[in-house]
Amino acid sequence: GDLDKVVNLLLSLSGRLARVETALGSLGPHAPAEDKLALREKQRLLVAQLEDAKELKEHVGRREEAVGAMVARYLPSEHLQDYQHFIKMKSALIAEQRELEEKIKLGQEQLRCLRESL
Repeated sequence: GDLDKVVNLLLSLSGRLARVETALGSLGPHAPAEDKLALREKQRLLVAQLEDAKELKEHVGRREEAVGAMVARYLPSEHLQDYQHFIKMKSALIAEQRELEEKIKLGQEQLRCLRESL
């Protein structure tokens, strides 16, 4: 459960940071200084939060290793391999699910914009 939460947190923060950086890049040279300042402050906060989330993921990883060592004592090797595969795939599947959700959201937004332009 913690792994799910941390991976989702990392993906969320990364997405938000990417949107802020895109917004910063799209500001023209004549954009109000307070807009630039606000976006830079958001960027700074998101970078700090992302670093904290990475540390949290490392902590969860160390805890996962300790649990894995404990589980290894009690499971036969074939079940242990299944457990290890499950843990590895879980993060990848969470990231893939999040990516697909973002693509669906983007597609819906593009569709809405196309309908409005007609």
